[in-house]
Amino acid sequence: MLTLHRAERAVELAHALADILTVPLADPFTPEVIAVPAKGIERWLTQRLSTVLGAEESDGVAANIGFPSPTRLVDEAIAAASGIDADDDPWSTPRQLWTLLDVIDASLDEPWCAVLKAHLTGEHRITRRYATAAHITDLWRAYGAERPQLFVDWAADRDTDGAGGLLAPDLGWQAQLWRRLRSHLATPSPAERLGAACEQLRAEPASSGLPHRFSLFGPTRLTTEQLAVLDALSLHRDVHLWIAHPSPAVWAALSRRPAAPRRRDDTSALAVHHPLMASLARDTREMQQRLSPVLDHNLHHGTERPATTLLRHIQADLSADRPPERAANADGTVQVHACHGAPRQVEVLREVLLHLFQQDPSLEPRDVLVMCPDVEAYAPLIRAAFGQGDTGGHPGHRLRVRLADRSLRRTNPLLDTVAGLLDLADGRVTASQVLDLAAHGPVRRMFGFGDDDLEQLRTWVTSSGIRWGVKLIQRQAFGLPDVPQNTWTTGLDRILLGVAADETDLAWLGQ
Repeated sequence: MLTLHRAERAVELAHALADILTVPLADPFTPEVIAVPAKGIERWLTQRLSTVLGAEESDGVAANIGFPSPTRLVDEAIAAASGIDADDDPWSTPRQLWTLLDVIDASLDEPWCAVLKAHLTGEHRITRRYATAAHITDLWRAYGAERPQLFVDWAADRDTDGAGGLLAPDLGWQAQLWRRLRSHLATPSPAERLGAACEQLRAEPASSGLPHRFSLFGPTRLTTEQLAVLDALSLHRDVHLWIAHPSPAVWAALSRRPAAPRRRDDTSALAVHHPLMASLARDTREMQQRLSPVLDHNLHHGTERPATTLLRHIQADLSADRPPERAANADGTVQVHACHGAPRQVEVLREVLLHLFQQDPSLEPRDVLVMCPDVEAYAPLIRAAFGQGDTGGHPGHRLRVRLADRSLRRTNPLLDTVAGLLDLADGRVTASQVLDLAAHGPVRRMFGFGDDDLEQLRTWVTSSGIRWGVKLIQRQAFGLPDVPQNTWTTGLDRILLGVAADETDLAWLGQ
């Protein structure tokens, strides 16, 4: 049974989810499964559930809960039904990418590959090769998730667009290239296995390994592939889908309209009266149209709240889907700050938060969620403004923060070093790139470089006019043979590798 839970506020959804989780599973050692789209949602939801779950509400414990992503949950279900592990699948994105590179190299001289050959030939051949293959792999992943019928048709030598039309002539090379890749992998693609996997999940529900009850909390989009798997799993399980929806009135209005087969034919925005709902809620409208055919139950958890503040007045207009009238007087519940640059934005944010904490003693740091368009750009600024303990003297330094949704390259120094080394292998290497590589934490620890050593390297490279020097580092990192010791590059290579330089090396650098 697939049950949709919707509310205008995520807090209402969290409370309703906690009510369901208070009834334990049949096996107390079986973990609950709640799929979430991001780590930030996982942390917030865990904190909310910890105020309700446990022997008493004051326990503050939310344990034995798994938080996979919706993509991971669906991939593992398909893998269990088809007998092919998601990590070992030849069609997994990392494995497919390297195979696709070989297929592209072997197909460039064929007539149907003229478009791709024109893009890859010339001076950009080396730099574009990997990036193009990675982009094509990402595109095909999206095709398989949103239009699995596309690959079913391509496997049967039908060049369609997966939606009942023919493939555009300028895209015909994609179908040919995909068929070459499929022949090379000698395995049906996940899109071709989807139908059989769903039938297997219906016939043998225990094959997926999921408990008889699981949830998806907060997704803003669900692909065709994910909906098909959830529909199959819901035949023998209680599947709960928790979605924040801003307007019951919009839901009621759109439920009476048929779904458009293509986005360009979608006129659902014309049925919405509030301008923000019409312009910014396309994902919400599309989600409703996708879910309507597969839902068994549709529950609304909203509560009526009087519009006593400016913020609640705006929320009430959105909920009722009525055009905004003259708003209430400014009362601080909605604030707009104009700042000169990102550093000043973070400083103003800190002052505003301190003011809010002082005004409302019941407000806690865990109640605050800060969103920004580029978390990597703001992360060092936030670290400098918050969480410094008592060292900085400013009260805001004692506010602890947790940054979510950061890339592994930013949070794992070793992975960042390896990725940087691979980037250097793509083209010409500058002196600054070599010195930056030597300054990475893992490289410094490996070769024992101190601050004085790095400064001395910088002086040597600057005075000698060297514009490269990473070749030997790359060779040793990938286990390749060393360059001959009689080449003129030996001196700098030996020093950059942390090898003790002899008098000949130093004399060469002195020149």
